[in-house]
Amino acid sequence: MSATQSDTARLSRHRSVPLVSEHRLPALLAVIAGMVDLTGFLTLGNIFTAHITGNLVVLAAVIVRGGPVNPAQVLAIPTFVLTVAGAWLIAPTLAARTGVLTRRLLVAQFLLLAAVFVFAVVAHPSANQHGLAAGVAVLIAASAMACQNALLHMTVAGAPSTAVMTGNLVGGVLGLLDAASPDAATRAGASARIERFAPLLAGFCLGCLLAAAAVSLVQDWAWALPAILAGLAVCGAMAPPGRHLGSIG
Repeated sequence: MSATQSDTARLSRHRSVPLVSEHRLPALLAVIAGMVDLTGFLTLGNIFTAHITGNLVVLAAVIVRGGPVNPAQVLAIPTFVLTVAGAWLIAPTLAARTGVLTRRLLVAQFLLLAAVFVFAVVAHPSANQHGLAAGVAVLIAASAMACQNALLHMTVAGAPSTAVMTGNLVGGVLGLLDAASPDAATRAGASARIERFAPLLAGFCLGCLLAAAAVSLVQDWAWALPAILAGLAVCGAMAPPGRHLGSIG
């Protein structure tokens, strides 16, 4: 077998046996995103590290109403963009966007969240939420969430959002309304829509609730939770064929 044929067969095996289910992975990542967003919001000066565009709203309000601008809130946006660009650069072709890329980005997310956790425990950025330590933690967390979002958009066809729940909420509500429709054809597609969006909404809300409880109890140590879950996601991606994460439901 030639080198080209060998490479083609290897790519085919990656596509036919997904390392992490396309259905379960987004739900798991939604839990992580909820944890990161709320932990960052409560301990790093009301900055969104997962729902990154939410910072644009806050910045616009500050600019119009006056008041000091948090540099970390400004820098989080280009940091997110540059990290996504970096993810794109390591997989410039569609053929490269296989399980290998999924593993790499999951590992990158885990390492970045683990770095936030270690840094938070050592530097205690929550003690001065507008200080340098808090700013550093914001940028690392934003980079981790950029890896998560890039992973889905580059490896999962029609990827849902795991960090911004507005579209998922609309999809879930429409699914419930379709389920109650008198039209049989409309009802037939309702369950698929509900199954697509409900796990994401539930996962993100669960992540937020767990993060709120953790911050209340252990402050900066709350960053351990998303780091641990990100590690579990990596373990699932590294599992041999037949042991990958199954689909939800």
